[in-house]
Amino acid sequence: MIIPTANAMAHLGHLLAKVCPFPCICHLGGDLGVGKTTLVRGFLHGMGYTGIVKSPTYTLVESYPFDQKTIFHFDFYRLGDPEELEYMGIREYFKQDTICLIEWPEKGNGFTPPPDIYISISHDADTRIVDLHAHSEPGKVMIKAYGVLLSSKKLGIAART
Repeated sequence: MIIPTANAMAHLGHLLAKVCPFPCICHLGGDLGVGKTTLVRGFLHGMGYTGIVKSPTYTLVESYPFDQKTIFHFDFYRLGDPEELEYMGIREYFKQDTICLIEWPEKGNGFTPPPDIYISISHDADTRIVDLHAHSEPGKVMIKAYGVLLSSKKLGIAART
């Protein structure tokens, strides 16, 4: 799909939050500056979070509690060695009551479970191209439910031609 603005990217995140199950692992791929954190910010706001959403570039992870559930936002960009994830207890983050949103997942190289959904973001002139790839049954259900939401033409998001 074509995402023309940062607001549309945040709106995409907001919509994905509406159809994302617990538990869920979302990998976000793309170059620096394509809008991964903007999408996560929209996702968290779509879940009802009203505070500031910080990029975990230096902390590796930020947590956002919601009632009995938690959303973890990871950014592995500055990860020196994937083994560092083992030292921070990475396996403890992937539980039944969590959604894990992981930027730069390839830098985790085997220390994180496979994703339910992979969100690929790339540049195309002044817009972004976003592709959703399901890697599990929950991922397939999420993409199908998202397709229903996307049917509205007021979203500022267009299908790719």
